Amino acid sequence: MIIDSHCHLTYEPMYSSLKETIIRANADGVKYLLTISTEDKSFKKILNIIENFDCVFGSYGIHPHEAKKHLKIDSKEIINKVKKNKKIIGIGETGLDFYYNHSDKKDQTTLFLEHIEAAQKTNLPLIVHTRSAENETYNILKDAVKKNDLKILIHCFTGTRDFAFKLIDLGAYISASGVVTFKKSQDLASTFKDLPNDKILVETDSPYLAPEPLRGKSNEPSYIVNTVKFLSKIKKVSFEDFSTLTTKNFLNLFGNLN
Repeated sequence: MIIDSHCHLTYEPMYSSLKETIIRANADGVKYLLTISTEDKSFKKILNIIENFDCVFGSYGIHPHEAKKHLKIDSKEIINKVKKNKKIIGIGETGLDFYYNHSDKKDQTTLFLEHIEAAQKTNLPLIVHTRSAENETYNILKDAVKKNDLKILIHCFTGTRDFAFKLIDLGAYISASGVVTFKKSQDLASTFKDLPNDKILVETDSPYLAPEPLRGKSNEPSYIVNTVKFLSKIKKVSFEDFSTLTTKNFLNLFGNLN
């Protein structure tokens, strides 16, 4: 059994063929999917999806790219949205993206802190996006952990080895996407090879980042099998055992899904 810890079922082309997409995922051993919020206006779609598909769970959060459009969102509003359905099991994705800077750095940081406060108050995992902001992300999370308990998941990790192990020291879980399978990602693969097995999750981030040998295609949850195969090989663990291991890690972080 595999759990896709991060996909965007509200995005096309998956949203137009949800039933077929989920059937393909289930047929390939992907028992559960976590569909991720990136902006407020699409949250109704997420609620609709999780109400209609037993195997799909959701999150609420605002992507750092969208911070400038959501300046009025605070921790109270985030908590209210999370309470709309018990199948909303995570907060995010949130974080910092200083690579594109689609939103002002200050606005990104302010909104990130609001998500952290909401995660601490609800005891739900914080799903973190971080790009070209390793020091800033780490310092904010380190300060937050000092103040209160915080469950952290770094999604689609593509950062440095040093950053990865500093995050592990904070108690964070780290998720691998199809990027780890790319030929240019040898350093990233080496990092995942050495990360503790009990801190790794897997994801597609679909419809983006399809793994090898499907790179360039529109990604979907069923394709996660290729990422799991790649990681199990470099970890020298059987495909079945690594699937079980990452599923256990997801449940340890997010809780029982039954």
